[in-house]
Amino acid sequence: MSDTSPRKTALDATHRALGATMTDFAGWDMPLRYGSEREEHTAVRERAGLFDLSHMGEITVTGPQAAPFLDHALVGNMGSIGVGRARYTMICAEDGGILDDLIVYRPAESRYLVVANASNAQTVLDELNRRSEGFDTEVRDDREAYALLAIQGPASPKILASVTDADLDGLKYYAGLPGTVAGVPAMIARTGYTGEDGFELFVDPADAAKLWEALLAAGTGEGLVPCGLACRDTLRLEAGMPLYGHELTASLTPFDAGLGRVVKFDKTANDGRFVGREALAAAAGRADAKPPRKLVGLVAEGRRVPRAGYAVVADGEVIGEVTSGAPSPTVGKPIAMAYVDAAHAAPGTPGVGVDIRGSHEPYEVVALPFYKRRK
Repeated sequence: MSDTSPRKTALDATHRALGATMTDFAGWDMPLRYGSEREEHTAVRERAGLFDLSHMGEITVTGPQAAPFLDHALVGNMGSIGVGRARYTMICAEDGGILDDLIVYRPAESRYLVVANASNAQTVLDELNRRSEGFDTEVRDDREAYALLAIQGPASPKILASVTDADLDGLKYYAGLPGTVAGVPAMIARTGYTGEDGFELFVDPADAAKLWEALLAAGTGEGLVPCGLACRDTLRLEAGMPLYGHELTASLTPFDAGLGRVVKFDKTANDGRFVGREALAAAAGRADAKPPRKLVGLVAEGRRVPRAGYAVVADGEVIGEVTSGAPSPTVGKPIAMAYVDAAHAAPGTPGVGVDIRGSHEPYEVVALPFYKRRK
C-alpha cells in the first residue's frame, strides 16, 4: 500500500516547535500561519518575513545543448539569459495551454535551475524529460537536493547582509550568486512572490534548520517574523502576481492571461521552433483581433469577501469570474482579481459587482497591481 501522507520539509520540526498551524498543500505539510496572518502580512510589508518554500520543485538542466533544449521546451528565450541571471517564463502544451509558470536561473553557462510550482513539479519534470529527446542534455529531478528559504520585506537586505559577505548591493532583481549565509553554502537569488524586495536561498536540506534559526536571530531587532502560506497568498494578490490554478490554467494561453510578453517568437535556436509555437501564434492573432477577457483588479465597496469562482456581474449579466479574492490588510478592503469582458475592464467602469451568494455586491474596477512598493 502506498503512503499518501503529505511530504515534510526539512523544517517541519522547526515549524511545529513554533506552534505553526499546518496544512496539506500540493502534497506537502506546510505552515499556514504561526499566529495572526494579518500580522505576518504587515510584517513583510513594513519590516521582514521568513518563509519556508521547500515544497517548490527544482529541476536541474545541464549539458552542451541545455540552452537550445530549453528554448525548445519553454516559451521564453532561455539562451539569452546571462550567467548569474534569472527569468520568468512558462511551459505550454502543444495547444498553447499553460502547464506551469516558472523561474529559470542560469548559475553556469551549461547549467540551468528550473523552479516549478509544487502542484505542477512532476508534470514539468515529465514534460522536460519527454521534450529532451534528441538534445545533448540531462534533466535531473533535484527536489530532494534543495531546501528553499525566502526572506522578504524592506528590512531583508539589512538582515541578510549581517550574516553574509556576499555582494547584496550588486545583486540585481532576478539575479543569483553563490555565497555563504550564516556559515551555510547557498545560492542567493533576488527573487520573490510578495511584491517586496527580498531574497530566496537555495540550500542543502541538512542546513535548513541552522539557517532558519540564524536568520530569525539576525532579524530580531528588525522585526523579522516567520510567515506561512496564508499571508504569502494575500501578499502576492496585492502585488497582482498570478497563481497557477487561479489566474493561470491549462485552458488559458499566456495571451489569454495578459502575459503574452513572455512568449518569444523571435528565438533563433532550433530555427525558431518551440513546443506550442503554432497554437500560440494563433492565440496572439486572436488577441490582437478581439481581446479576450482581461485580468483586472476589483476593490469592494462593502466588507463581503469574494472567492475564486464567484461570478462578476453588470446590468444583471455575468461578465466574468473571480480568480482570487481575500481581505487586503494593505488596502483595508476585500480585493479580487478577475477575468472580465473587455467592455467592462477599464478602471472605474460603473455598475460592476460580484455575485456573493445571490447578492450582487458593488466593486470598483481598478488597474493591477493593488500595491506597488516604493523603490
